[in-house]
Amino acid sequence: MEIRTTESDSKYRHLEKKTILEILTDINTEDKTVPHAVEKAIPQIEILANAIYDKMKEGGRLFYIGAGTSGRLGIVDASECPPTFGVPHDWVIGLMAGGDSAIRKSTEFAEDDINLAWKDLSEYSINDQDFVVGIAASGTTPYVINGLLDCNKRKINTGCISCNLGSPLAATAKYSVEVIVGPEYVTGSTRMKSGTAQKLVLNMLSTTVMIKLGRVKDNKMVDMQLTNNKLVDRGTRMVMEKSDVDYETANKLLVQHGSVRAALAALAL
Repeated sequence: MEIRTTESDSKYRHLEKKTILEILTDINTEDKTVPHAVEKAIPQIEILANAIYDKMKEGGRLFYIGAGTSGRLGIVDASECPPTFGVPHDWVIGLMAGGDSAIRKSTEFAEDDINLAWKDLSEYSINDQDFVVGIAASGTTPYVINGLLDCNKRKINTGCISCNLGSPLAATAKYSVEVIVGPEYVTGSTRMKSGTAQKLVLNMLSTTVMIKLGRVKDNKMVDMQLTNNKLVDRGTRMVMEKSDVDYETANKLLVQHGSVRAALAALAL
C-alpha cells in the first residue's frame, strides 16, 4: 500500500527526548521549507486564481469545502474577506464537514459522509455561476472529493488545494494545486506544514482575486469595514494620504461616508 507524503514518517526521531529549544528549532527548520514548496506551485495557483476571477467578475461566488484543519482554514479565509475588502458575506463562503460546531470540536466521521458536502452546498442554492475549491492535505477526504464530484456533475467549476502528489482529490478537481511539503515534524500532523501551505495558498487566491475585482486601490484596503478604532484611524490616515485635508476633516469624512473609497469620492479623488 502506498504511503502518501503527508502520512510518511517524520525524519526526526525521539521527539520526547529533545529539549524545548531543539523542538522549536526543528519545527522552524521545517517551516522554512513551506514557502519554497508554495513557490513551485505558483503556475497551478495562477491558473486557479484566473478561473475563480472569471466566475466572480460575472457575479459568481467562491466556496471552500474541507474537513478538520483544512475546513477551518477555508472558513478563516472566507470570514476575513468582508472586513478586509468590504464585500458581502455571501461572496466567499467556507463550509466544513460537521458544520459550525466542528470549528471548535471535531465531529466524528463527518468527513467520511459522501453526501454531506453537496447537502451543505445546496443550502446556498449553489449553481454553475459559482466556484468550489476543495481543501484537503491528504487529497483523500471523502467529504471533499464527493463534494467536487457532485459539483462536476452539475457543471460547477471546481479546484483543490492538497499536499500529496497525484491524489484522488487532484484527479477530481478541474483545477488542482498540489503543494508538496514533505513529512510533518510530528508524523501525520497535517495541521503543521501542510496547514501552513494551505493558508499561504488561500491568502494568495483570495487577495489576488479581490485585487483584480477592484477591492484594493494602489496598495490600500479602501473598502475595509470600520469595525474598531484602529481601523478608523488607519482609514483616516489613508484619506489624509490621498488628499490635502487634516486628520480631523479626514476622520469626519470617513465616518460620514463609511469607507475610505466613499470618503475619497466625496473629495472627488
